[in-house]
Amino acid sequence: MRRSLAPRRHPLRNAALLCALTLLTLGLLAPDAFANFITPPSGGSPNANRISNLYDITLWIAAVVFIGVEGTLLYTLLRFRKRKGRVAAQIHGNTRLEIGWTVGAAVVLIALATITFAGLHSIRTPDVSGSNGLSVSDGAELTSSDSIAPPKGPYMTIQVNGQQFIWRYTYLGFGKLVDQLDDPYTYFHMYVPTNTTIVLKVVSQDVVHSWWIPDLGGKVQAVPGYANWTWFKISKPATYRGQCSFLCGRGHATMKALVTALPPAKWLAWLHNLEAQLKAAKQGGAVGRGALSKRTGAAAVENP
Repeated sequence: MRRSLAPRRHPLRNAALLCALTLLTLGLLAPDAFANFITPPSGGSPNANRISNLYDITLWIAAVVFIGVEGTLLYTLLRFRKRKGRVAAQIHGNTRLEIGWTVGAAVVLIALATITFAGLHSIRTPDVSGSNGLSVSDGAELTSSDSIAPPKGPYMTIQVNGQQFIWRYTYLGFGKLVDQLDDPYTYFHMYVPTNTTIVLKVVSQDVVHSWWIPDLGGKVQAVPGYANWTWFKISKPATYRGQCSFLCGRGHATMKALVTALPPAKWLAWLHNLEAQLKAAKQGGAVGRGALSKRTGAAAVENP
């Protein structure tokens, strides 16, 4: 009597097992490389953390749906694959199943929308500055009818001005003039005090830009003639990197940004040093303009 041969394993099943083993091996051998693959690291500001949390919830729900759908598809391909002598059954449909997955999808969408809209207020509304942050006596509170502001307590306002192709940061309220024309400013590199709510007034003087430091919150467009607002609060000294995320011209790739948080005392020392440097530069410019104004003849024409 002839013995029956052992059933052959289908190639598709072999490929699925090989992929699963490969992913498992990579996860065990290189845990650091895959540590942030599913859930990215938390940001440096509470609003960035809340945005990350929303994405995490969406990702896990999408992962469950993906595994369920793809698992069912893979099971169906393996269980009901073509075999010799088997005739496919003609099925009209399953009304209960169709209604079930339609209602299930609607419930998932309603749940995601509810969670998202419930979290938007805390993302947009600034938190209160910490007790060890910058105090009212150290700086100025700037209020405006169209700005966002913490519910209470001191905060700083920095104007972020997009220019082709660099960012200019003006620390509003720290100058002496009412029109704020003498407020201190920096290019490319923003310095802020820790545990202090920083409100950003984002503008542009030429074309549309987009200010984005991923660890400090979402993207904010800089639009000529219009001000957009955002905020962040950094709890400990650190430096965060970002760049313009909107194609704004030939130099778009070089339009990068840095934000460094310093303890309040060190930040005040940095600010006073910056003010001294700007004052010396203005005095030097005034001396140079005075010297040029005294020139006559060809020199006056070349240097009006």
